[in-house]
Amino acid sequence: MTQPTNDEIVNQAPSRFFEAAGLRFTEVSGTRVRGEIHLGTEHHTPWGVVHGGVYTTAVESAASLGASTAVADRGQIAVGVANSTDFIRPISSGAVEVLAEAIQQGRSQQLWQVTITSSENGKLVARGQLRLANVSAAGSPNAS
Repeated sequence: MTQPTNDEIVNQAPSRFFEAAGLRFTEVSGTRVRGEIHLGTEHHTPWGVVHGGVYTTAVESAASLGASTAVADRGQIAVGVANSTDFIRPISSGAVEVLAEAIQQGRSQQLWQVTITSSENGKLVARGQLRLANVSAAGSPNAS
């Protein structure tokens, strides 16, 4: 399996799921992923604040992308096995920065931390941690 370049990953067409969440990646490597989400009413709960599932999606997606990039040259992908996301402060709109960084990268598992901060004031909005298992890409739905 050929490891895609940062530009190829960042510039690829997003899935419908990423489009719905509004998640856009700006930097991807095997140890760090950076992205952004422009939040608005389409992300709201019935109470007018951003739904926590948006943040959980960002944690899972950013860490999975980085972790899979880290093991791609071994013919593997990384799949989430435990996601813990804390919602720090409610917001209703604005841009947030998503930053995922590897804490530990082993042969069979990885651990990543993700922070989501307001682009407007730099305050922490949510944070998460994702444990991933490194598995063969041969059995994945996107394997060629």
